[in-house]
Amino acid sequence: MRSHETPFYFYDLDLLRKTLAEVKRCAFDGNEQGGRYHVHYALKACHTPEVMQTIFDAGLGADCVSGGEVRAAIEAGVSPDRIVFAGVAKADWEIRYALQHDIACLNVESIEELENIDLIAAGMGVVARVCLRINPNINPHTHKKITTGLSINKFGISLDDMMGAVMRCQELTHISFEGLHFHIGSQLTDFSPFRSLCVRISQLVHQIEECGISVRHINVGGGLGVSYEHPNYYCMPDFEGYFKVFRTALALREDQHLHFELGRSVVAQCGSLITRVLYVKHTSQKEFVMVDAGMTDLIRPALYDALHKIENLTALHEGRTERGRYDVVGPICESSDVFAEDYELPLCLRGDIIAIRTAGAYGEVMASCYNLRRLPGHIVSDGK
Repeated sequence: MRSHETPFYFYDLDLLRKTLAEVKRCAFDGNEQGGRYHVHYALKACHTPEVMQTIFDAGLGADCVSGGEVRAAIEAGVSPDRIVFAGVAKADWEIRYALQHDIACLNVESIEELENIDLIAAGMGVVARVCLRINPNINPHTHKKITTGLSINKFGISLDDMMGAVMRCQELTHISFEGLHFHIGSQLTDFSPFRSLCVRISQLVHQIEECGISVRHINVGGGLGVSYEHPNYYCMPDFEGYFKVFRTALALREDQHLHFELGRSVVAQCGSLITRVLYVKHTSQKEFVMVDAGMTDLIRPALYDALHKIENLTALHEGRTERGRYDVVGPICESSDVFAEDYELPLCLRGDIIAIRTAGAYGEVMASCYNLRRLPGHIVSDGK
């Protein structure tokens, strides 16, 4: 790894540990139901080894959406009984791998998948523990490309099909129905969709229990948003408010367990993409800051129209007071390779070091080699 050759990702493990401590305080401390709360880290947000190990050392379980993520969690030392496996279309080998390692639960996305899991489990001579992922048809009011809980989305079993799927679980001989799984979307800073989800869950659990079937586990997914605009002032999200919604709006039965799958909210603020100014290009229409990082290193702006806070570290260090407005762009041969348009920064010069903030989630993990570029490296800062 060329750790100081830009572009690279920088991770602040001290901030990550403080964030994890706040997660645990808000989820468990002073919460009479805390012993039945379980927090799983969503590996898809970031699986950089040092970051992932810090999270698992803090005691979080693992939320996985591929067989590769299940393997990574096991290799990182996560106990299989703290691993849950979602994913909208699991391949046969992924299902076998999860069953071989006796993970806690497979979150099933369709009746067709449920029947395939039963067939594979029968061939292995085991019983598969499953939760049914239900699409609750709740609008999270977030970006359409990270909305997952509407009836038009590809995820989950529809409300109309839920009882049929529950009953099918009772018929299949190598399936153990454990409960329900939900995930309505990502980057939610308005908590009202979570409250709506709690109401819907209560209705669905009651409907299932009326048939004499218990729902031991409820998984509410993740989705808690972070501040991309002001990472220095809001270095961690409102975990207190988030967990309070579920404490107050979702009454658990005495034998029920509640699971959370937090990803972005845990790691986003601890990571930055560090890049260098190659050129400042002047035209009659605009000024471009052309950096050596591109959409291959951080695809969120191109994919989701996301805006990250951008800082000129060199200018801040030198105390430059003159400012300008720039389009901050990368070197990729695509018009969408733009980090920000008409963005105000201190005067930018060739060679300046730029930080693109709040990049710990869905940053390095989504990097590609498009244009035959190398993958970015990473370095960590550890205050231990």
